[in-house]
Amino acid sequence: MDLSPRLRAVCDLDVSEVREYAGRHEYDGKPQDLSPAGVRAGLAALAAARDGGERLADAHDEAHLAAAEEQKRVTYVTLELHRRNPILHLGELDLAGYDRDYAPRAERDAARAEHLAAWPRVADAAVEALDQVSAPVAQSLLGGIRGLAAGLGEGPGISAAAVAGARAAHARLVAHVERAAADGDPDPALGGPGLAALMSSAEAMPVDLGRLAEQADAERDRLHALLADGCARIDGGQRRPALDVARELVRDHPDGSGVIEAARVWTERAIAFTREHDLVPYNDGECLVGLAPESRRWAMAMMSWAAPGEPEGPSWYHITPPEESWPRQEQEEWLEVFSHTTLPGITVHEVAPGHFSHGRAMRHLTSPVRRTLQSSAFIEGWAHYGEELCVEEGFGAGDPRIPVGIWLEALVRVTRLACAIGVHSAGMTIDDAARRFEADTHLAGPAALSEARRATFDPTYGRYTWGKLEILKLRERARKDWGADFTLPRFHKAMLDLGSPPIGLLGTALDRG
Repeated sequence: MDLSPRLRAVCDLDVSEVREYAGRHEYDGKPQDLSPAGVRAGLAALAAARDGGERLADAHDEAHLAAAEEQKRVTYVTLELHRRNPILHLGELDLAGYDRDYAPRAERDAARAEHLAAWPRVADAAVEALDQVSAPVAQSLLGGIRGLAAGLGEGPGISAAAVAGARAAHARLVAHVERAAADGDPDPALGGPGLAALMSSAEAMPVDLGRLAEQADAERDRLHALLADGCARIDGGQRRPALDVARELVRDHPDGSGVIEAARVWTERAIAFTREHDLVPYNDGECLVGLAPESRRWAMAMMSWAAPGEPEGPSWYHITPPEESWPRQEQEEWLEVFSHTTLPGITVHEVAPGHFSHGRAMRHLTSPVRRTLQSSAFIEGWAHYGEELCVEEGFGAGDPRIPVGIWLEALVRVTRLACAIGVHSAGMTIDDAARRFEADTHLAGPAALSEARRATFDPTYGRYTWGKLEILKLRERARKDWGADFTLPRFHKAMLDLGSPPIGLLGTALDRG
């Protein structure tokens, strides 16, 4: 599907995302130029396309595209994130996207070789651009940047010289970020106006951070009440604190060798439940479950969906068990994520009616804008909404641990929202944020600190709760506006027919649904 000049200019400034999640494989082997000159050229092309391009005939698609254009302007002009956040550059070095079977192996191998050959250019562009990296951001991302070279070696079309050149370039980038970790600005904050601009531009709606923080506190309180009720039913009237009960529950989990099989079982159950309850408009496609690619094993669970621009193929629910070489205590802490309490909700989020189901709906769209441009707040908000939706519809009704697991995950997500706002606009330190995770969630110690550190380089990681709350508000409007004609299938299809819309444009679902 051809892209208009305006849409192409947006994609050219977001290459790694549209390659993998929209399936625009014309970008295979061609990472984005994030050097200062490369960004200036991309912005000039964006401005020229916007000024010279026609407005789209569909008003919603025009608003969606305009929001993406504004988000790129805020990212690269207002905040200059290519100068302060290595995660943008990390995405352009990542080779894991070529592991999925979206094309014949020979094509993907050739693209991987071409991409690896570009590593020296990409790494040097990163070193040139990243002159404003704060120490906390650098410290938080060093592990991920070092891990980019995991498994790097010769292969089809990849010579020893190419590997050596890539490793040398990678070492230059690692050394640069290590210097920032040691000597960078100790304050990672974007500032309130900066965070608000980033969130509002991406989602086509004004953001009042103070009001959003209040909503986060109210949602935390609601979730704590639900958790207390669920844990009391499990605890047999002992009246222990709910989080103490929860921390005990998550210690009951499969062993490392059984995690993937447990995820397969819950994948089948989640898909069957979603189909039986008619929760999404499309129940086609294949979802496989397997070990995450080596370069992405920093993520415990993730969905790699068959993207809209690709031929039909399987989506992958990737799972990362702990390494057998780890100390026993670290293995146990990692496995708690896959407990019999939490794994069902995680699978609902990643598979059905969450990301896998959403990906299937994306493939049924015809609008280039809706197939290509994706709001992260809607993507994560939809999957997070799907967890609570499944509790409402009776998923796991015979096992009281399942709702408890969903409330635990929701508490982590809402605490992310509170900490993102706190760290970037209210003077919250990383230690303060870690203490908030320990107080409000079942996480403790290194796990709480890891979540707190994520706020530094992923300032919009409150998107899960933000998106969920906006969807819930829209559902209440739909019940009122549609009256007796309201049904969940109608409401969900109206939203998913918009693809992954900026949450400020969700009202179109009611107007057209």
